[in-house]
Amino acid sequence: MRPGFVTAADELFDALVSTVPWHEERMHMYDSTVRVPRLLARYAHGEPLPHPVLDDARSALSAHYVEELGEPFVSAGLCLYRDGNDSVAWHGDRIARESPTDTMVAIVSLGATRPFALRPKSGGPGLRLQVGHGDLLVMGGSCQRTWLHAIPKTARCLGARISIQFRPPWGNDLGKPTADAHDT
Repeated sequence: MRPGFVTAADELFDALVSTVPWHEERMHMYDSTVRVPRLLARYAHGEPLPHPVLDDARSALSAHYVEELGEPFVSAGLCLYRDGNDSVAWHGDRIARESPTDTMVAIVSLGATRPFALRPKSGGPGLRLQVGHGDLLVMGGSCQRTWLHAIPKTARCLGARISIQFRPPWGNDLGKPTADAHDT
């Protein structure tokens, strides 16, 4: 984790909250259809991002991780957690299930500090990171295959949070509405 990765976090947060075309999705779960407890926006490969700071961040991350990743980050998924009731349950990203090799997701967090929970798929003790305003969290190596992650509900949330997830092209079908396409 790198605290303060985005230095103009206040301005970026305000711009994204007001200009991104946020939408609500529903997903089929067991025998019913439920509301996804956060708002979403997707920017597929080739689509312009909603703010130049995101272009700069994606370029910097791609340049830094290209040797390890073997390809640039090409898409961005955004989640707006309006308050502590918005969340995402324990899961592993679809990209990890579809990729035959280790892959990576770079997550920029804006707004209220929220816990980012991680636990090994095989069981055992987990981690709870406090991801704050402007922070960067990168899940790479075997993390995407061997760990689950969640943004739990919290009564201690002090406001809204935006998560921006940059992903490489492998397994990245952003045109398909799935609950875990943009999950953190």
